[in-house]
Amino acid sequence: MYSKTVMDHFRSPRNVGIIEDPDGKGEVGNPLCGDMMTIFLKVKDDYIDDIKFQTFGCGAAIAVSSMLTEMAKGKSIDDAKKITNKDVAEALEGLPKNKLHCSNLGADALQVAIKDYEAKKAGQPKEEPLRKDLPMHKHGEACYCPYCDTQLPEGESTCPNCQLNVTTTGA
Repeated sequence: MYSKTVMDHFRSPRNVGIIEDPDGKGEVGNPLCGDMMTIFLKVKDDYIDDIKFQTFGCGAAIAVSSMLTEMAKGKSIDDAKKITNKDVAEALEGLPKNKLHCSNLGADALQVAIKDYEAKKAGQPKEEPLRKDLPMHKHGEACYCPYCDTQLPEGESTCPNCQLNVTTTGA
């Protein structure tokens, strides 16, 4: 069951769109659930002057993107860096356990956009994201969540960090 706040941000999302020539852009996705988020930033005097998002995903992912942009808009870059997945989930008055990973995606997209902004500001070339393929299970090795890289307790199929339900493959 979703809260009224989640439903409001899903039905009437704020800050949807693209910012042409953004100061920062963050793209993240979760291959297991199919959610993809892109956050665009315009920064003025180290404050987020405008922020937009494009999200392909479930209602929770859209609500997270909407709430995240509302939380970050007008904040200094330093304050926006402090926004966590827990902050977003709390602002939405909670998310179902199987949707908490959506708040991770939102917070991650914001942090990637901020890193992109800071790299541009410092004159650094754009870094291509490194894909990290993690085995969910190999004989004799620990299992890891393919989304957040947290080690899974033996025999568990739910990540204790992001609450993603994962399946393991045996070897």
